[in-house]
Amino acid sequence: MREELLGPKVEGVAFAVVQQLNEENEKVYNVFLLNLREDIMEGIIVTSRGYGENVATGETTRTSVLRHSLEVLLPNEVAKIEPIIEEVFGLSNEFWVSFWVDGVLYDKKFVFLAESISEENMKMIPLIGEIGVMIK
Repeated sequence: MREELLGPKVEGVAFAVVQQLNEENEKVYNVFLLNLREDIMEGIIVTSRGYGENVATGETTRTSVLRHSLEVLLPNEVAKIEPIIEEVFGLSNEFWVSFWVDGVLYDKKFVFLAESISEENMKMIPLIGEIGVMIK
């Protein structure tokens, strides 16, 4: 495949699944998009889906595809994308982001592999200041 068909390399962008407490002091999880770049991301589109095999039944499982859009994400800024439930942590959870910087389109797929979102993998997430699992 020709190099120019691959598009520009995406760097300085990350997704994090962060453990938080809701109003009732219950543990919940939210997905965040982090702009660790020095420039402004514009026209952002994020799609998410989960897929995998149910260990107990051996059946293939797929979640619905969700789509989100953001107009702008400034340098070192974070955006909450969606809540995520613990029941899908056993699936691979895919987040695909597309965005523009200075008239150039970037896109990249990020995948939290099955069982990778777990308490033992959680660390302090920069820019958010709470624990979670982050992939770049």
